[in-house]
Amino acid sequence: MNISVIIPVYNEERYIYKIIQKVHKIEIKKEIIIVNDGSTDNTLKILNNINLNNLRIIHNQQNKGKGHAIRTALKFVKNDIIIIQDADLEYDPSDYLKLLEPFKLENKIVVYGSRFLEKKIFDLKKSFNHNFRYIVNKALTFFFNILNNQSITDAHTCYKVFPKEIIPSLNLVEDGFSFCPEFSTKVVKLGFKIYEVPISYYSRSKEEGKKITYKDGFDVIRALIKHRYFDKT
Repeated sequence: MNISVIIPVYNEERYIYKIIQKVHKIEIKKEIIIVNDGSTDNTLKILNNINLNNLRIIHNQQNKGKGHAIRTALKFVKNDIIIIQDADLEYDPSDYLKLLEPFKLENKIVVYGSRFLEKKIFDLKKSFNHNFRYIVNKALTFFFNILNNQSITDAHTCYKVFPKEIIPSLNLVEDGFSFCPEFSTKVVKLGFKIYEVPISYYSRSKEEGKKITYKDGFDVIRALIKHRYFDKT
Protein backbone atom coordinates (compact mmCIF):
# COMPACT_ATOMS: atom_id res chain seq x y z
CA MET A 1 0.00 0.00 0.00
CA ASN A 2 1.57 3.31 -1.11
CA ILE A 3 0.83 6.36 1.03
CA SER A 4 1.23 10.12 0.87
CA VAL A 5 2.14 11.73 4.20
CA ILE A 6 1.19 15.41 4.47
CA ILE A 7 3.01 17.45 7.13
CA PRO A 8 1.94 21.09 7.61
CA VAL A 9 4.61 22.92 9.58
CA TYR A 10 4.84 26.32 11.23
CA ASN A 11 7.79 27.26 13.47
CA GLU A 12 8.82 23.74 14.45
CA GLU A 13 12.62 24.06 14.44
CA ARG A 14 12.89 21.82 17.51
CA TYR A 15 10.95 18.92 16.03
CA ILE A 16 10.81 19.05 12.24
CA TYR A 17 14.00 17.09 11.54
CA LYS A 18 13.07 14.37 14.06
CA ILE A 19 9.56 13.89 12.71
CA ILE A 20 10.79 13.65 9.12
CA GLN A 21 13.29 11.00 10.15
CA LYS A 22 10.62 9.06 12.03
CA VAL A 23 8.27 9.11 9.05
CA HIS A 24 11.07 8.24 6.63
CA LYS A 25 12.07 5.16 8.65
CA ILE A 26 8.60 3.62 8.57
CA GLU A 27 8.83 0.65 6.21
CA ILE A 28 5.97 1.59 3.90
CA LYS A 29 6.22 2.88 0.34
CA LYS A 30 5.51 6.57 0.67
CA GLU A 31 6.01 10.14 -0.37
CA ILE A 32 6.33 12.93 2.19
CA ILE A 33 4.87 16.32 1.36
CA ILE A 34 5.78 19.16 3.71
CA VAL A 35 4.16 22.58 3.54
CA ASN A 36 6.25 25.14 5.39
CA ASP A 37 3.51 27.58 6.32
CA GLY A 38 5.42 30.85 6.62
CA SER A 39 7.74 29.80 9.44
CA THR A 40 9.78 32.62 10.95
CA ASP A 41 12.24 30.50 12.95
CA ASN A 42 14.90 28.12 11.57
CA THR A 43 12.40 25.63 10.15
CA LEU A 44 13.05 26.72 6.57
CA LYS A 45 16.83 26.44 7.01
CA ILE A 46 16.51 22.94 8.45
CA LEU A 47 14.20 21.81 5.65
CA ASN A 48 16.56 23.11 2.99
CA ASN A 49 19.32 20.89 4.40
CA ILE A 50 17.30 17.67 4.22
CA ASN A 51 17.82 15.59 1.10
CA LEU A 52 15.48 12.61 0.66
CA ASN A 53 14.27 11.16 -2.62
CA ASN A 54 10.68 10.81 -1.46
CA LEU A 55 10.42 14.30 0.05
CA ARG A 56 8.65 17.31 -1.50
CA ILE A 57 8.84 20.67 0.29
CA ILE A 58 6.44 23.51 -0.48
CA HIS A 59 6.99 26.98 0.98
CA ASN A 60 4.25 29.48 1.78
CA GLN A 61 5.61 32.99 2.23
CA GLN A 62 2.90 33.82 4.77
CA ASN A 63 1.32 31.78 7.54
CA LYS A 64 -2.15 30.85 6.30
CA GLY A 65 -3.11 28.04 8.67
CA LYS A 66 -3.17 24.26 8.90
CA GLY A 67 -6.18 23.79 6.65
CA HIS A 68 -4.70 25.94 3.91
CA ALA A 69 -1.39 24.05 4.13
CA ILE A 70 -3.19 20.70 3.81
CA ARG A 71 -5.20 21.90 0.80
CA THR A 72 -1.94 23.04 -0.82
CA ALA A 73 -0.36 19.62 -0.29
CA LEU A 74 -3.41 17.75 -1.58
CA LYS A 75 -2.77 19.20 -5.05
CA PHE A 76 0.48 17.21 -5.24
CA VAL A 77 -0.37 13.80 -3.76
CA LYS A 78 0.40 10.84 -6.00
CA ASN A 79 -0.52 7.83 -3.89
CA ASP A 80 -3.90 6.30 -3.10
CA ILE A 81 -3.94 6.70 0.70
CA ILE A 82 -3.21 9.97 2.51
CA ILE A 83 -2.13 10.46 6.14
CA ILE A 84 -2.12 13.83 7.90
CA GLN A 85 0.88 14.11 10.25
CA ASP A 86 1.56 17.00 12.64
CA ALA A 87 5.10 18.37 12.60
CA ASP A 88 5.65 17.98 16.34
CA LEU A 89 6.24 14.75 18.24
CA GLU A 90 2.80 14.37 19.82
CA TYR A 91 1.84 11.66 17.32
CA ASP A 92 4.07 8.67 16.59
CA PRO A 93 4.47 7.48 12.96
CA SER A 94 5.02 3.95 14.27
CA ASP A 95 1.21 3.80 14.38
CA TYR A 96 0.93 4.00 10.56
CA LEU A 97 0.63 0.24 10.02
CA LYS A 98 -2.21 0.11 12.53
CA LEU A 99 -3.94 3.05 10.84
CA LEU A 100 -3.71 1.41 7.41
CA GLU A 101 -4.97 -2.03 8.43
CA PRO A 102 -8.73 -1.23 8.20
CA PHE A 103 -8.41 -0.37 4.51
CA LYS A 104 -7.66 -4.06 3.83
CA LEU A 105 -10.99 -5.04 5.37
CA GLU A 106 -13.53 -2.38 4.43
CA ASN A 107 -14.40 0.02 1.64
CA LYS A 108 -15.69 3.58 1.83
CA ILE A 109 -14.04 4.39 5.14
CA VAL A 110 -11.71 6.98 6.57
CA VAL A 111 -9.54 6.03 9.53
CA TYR A 112 -8.90 8.21 12.59
CA GLY A 113 -6.22 7.59 15.16
CA SER A 114 -7.99 8.05 18.48
CA ARG A 115 -6.12 9.34 21.51
CA PHE A 116 -9.00 8.32 23.78
CA LEU A 117 -10.22 4.96 22.49
CA GLU A 118 -8.33 2.79 24.95
CA LYS A 119 -7.21 5.27 27.57
CA LYS A 120 -8.17 8.52 29.22
CA ILE A 121 -5.67 11.33 29.02
CA PHE A 122 -7.27 13.31 31.87
CA ASP A 123 -4.87 13.05 34.79
CA LEU A 124 -4.99 15.12 37.98
CA LYS A 125 -1.23 14.78 38.23
CA LYS A 126 -0.80 16.71 34.99
CA SER A 127 -1.15 20.42 34.34
CA PHE A 128 -4.42 22.33 34.30
CA ASN A 129 -3.90 23.23 30.63
CA HIS A 130 -3.39 19.57 29.70
CA ASN A 131 -6.60 18.50 31.40
CA PHE A 132 -8.52 21.51 30.12
CA ARG A 133 -7.58 20.64 26.52
CA TYR A 134 -8.73 17.08 27.15
CA ILE A 135 -12.13 18.28 28.39
CA VAL A 136 -12.52 20.69 25.47
CA ASN A 137 -11.60 17.93 23.00
CA LYS A 138 -14.19 15.60 24.47
CA ALA A 139 -16.83 18.34 24.47
CA LEU A 140 -16.18 19.24 20.83
CA THR A 141 -16.24 15.56 19.85
CA PHE A 142 -19.58 15.18 21.65
CA PHE A 143 -20.91 18.19 19.72
CA PHE A 144 -19.69 16.67 16.45
CA ASN A 145 -21.35 13.36 17.28
CA ILE A 146 -24.68 15.01 18.07
CA LEU A 147 -24.72 17.08 14.90
CA ASN A 148 -23.61 14.23 12.64
CA ASN A 149 -25.23 11.22 14.33
CA GLN A 150 -21.88 9.59 15.07
CA SER A 151 -20.30 7.90 18.08
CA ILE A 152 -16.55 8.42 17.64
CA THR A 153 -14.20 9.22 20.51
CA ASP A 154 -11.77 11.73 18.96
CA ALA A 155 -13.09 13.94 16.15
CA HIS A 156 -10.17 16.36 16.30
CA THR A 157 -7.23 13.99 16.15
CA CYS A 158 -4.37 14.84 13.83
CA TYR A 159 -4.31 11.34 12.36
CA LYS A 160 -6.87 11.34 9.58
CA VAL A 161 -6.25 8.69 6.92
CA PHE A 162 -8.33 8.71 3.75
CA PRO A 163 -8.38 7.65 0.09
CA LYS A 164 -7.20 10.11 -2.53
CA GLU A 165 -10.38 9.53 -4.53
CA ILE A 166 -12.53 11.55 -2.13
CA ILE A 167 -10.52 14.79 -2.46
CA PRO A 168 -12.57 16.32 -5.33
CA SER A 169 -15.84 15.73 -3.46
CA LEU A 170 -14.71 17.43 -0.25
CA ASN A 171 -14.35 20.99 -1.59
CA LEU A 172 -12.32 22.00 1.48
CA VAL A 173 -12.25 25.71 2.31
CA GLU A 174 -11.23 26.15 5.96
CA ASP A 175 -7.76 27.62 6.52
CA GLY A 176 -7.04 27.01 10.20
CA PHE A 177 -7.62 24.23 12.74
CA SER A 178 -11.27 24.28 11.63
CA PHE A 179 -10.06 21.97 8.86
CA CYS A 180 -10.82 19.10 11.26
CA PRO A 181 -14.57 19.68 11.77
CA GLU A 182 -15.01 20.57 8.10
CA PHE A 183 -13.29 17.39 6.94
CA SER A 184 -15.09 15.14 9.42
CA THR A 185 -18.51 16.58 8.68
CA LYS A 186 -18.05 16.32 4.93
CA VAL A 187 -16.84 12.71 4.91
CA VAL A 188 -19.89 11.74 6.94
CA LYS A 189 -22.17 13.60 4.51
CA LEU A 190 -20.48 11.71 1.66
CA GLY A 191 -21.47 8.43 3.30
CA PHE A 192 -18.06 7.35 4.57
CA LYS A 193 -17.70 5.48 7.85
CA ILE A 194 -15.20 6.88 10.34
CA TYR A 195 -13.21 3.91 11.63
CA GLU A 196 -11.12 4.56 14.76
CA VAL A 197 -7.98 2.81 15.95
CA PRO A 198 -6.12 3.55 19.20
CA ILE A 199 -2.82 5.42 18.95
CA SER A 200 -0.05 6.55 21.25
CA TYR A 201 0.00 10.25 22.12
CA TYR A 202 2.27 12.68 23.93
CA SER A 203 0.62 15.98 24.79
CA ARG A 204 2.97 18.94 24.69
CA SER A 205 2.60 22.22 26.54
CA LYS A 206 2.41 25.78 25.27
CA GLU A 207 6.03 26.21 26.34
CA GLU A 208 6.93 23.26 24.07
CA GLY A 209 5.24 24.94 21.12
CA LYS A 210 1.55 24.03 21.38
CA LYS A 211 -0.27 26.48 19.08
CA ILE A 212 -3.98 25.77 19.36
CA THR A 213 -5.86 28.15 21.70
CA TYR A 214 -9.34 28.49 23.20
CA LYS A 215 -10.26 30.80 20.31
CA ASP A 216 -9.82 27.87 17.93
CA GLY A 217 -12.51 26.03 19.92
CA PHE A 218 -15.07 28.65 18.97
CA ASP A 219 -13.94 28.43 15.36
CA VAL A 220 -14.46 24.67 15.46
CA ILE A 221 -18.06 25.15 16.62
CA ARG A 222 -18.66 27.69 13.85
CA ALA A 223 -17.25 25.31 11.24
CA LEU A 224 -19.28 22.37 12.54
CA ILE A 225 -22.54 24.26 12.25
CA LYS A 226 -21.63 25.82 8.92
CA HIS A 227 -20.62 22.62 7.16
CA ARG A 228 -23.37 20.49 8.69
CA TYR A 229 -26.30 22.77 7.91
CA PHE A 230 -25.29 25.50 5.46
CA ASP A 231 -22.67 23.97 3.16
CA LYS A 232 -24.36 22.08 0.31
CA THR A 233 -21.13 20.65 -1.14
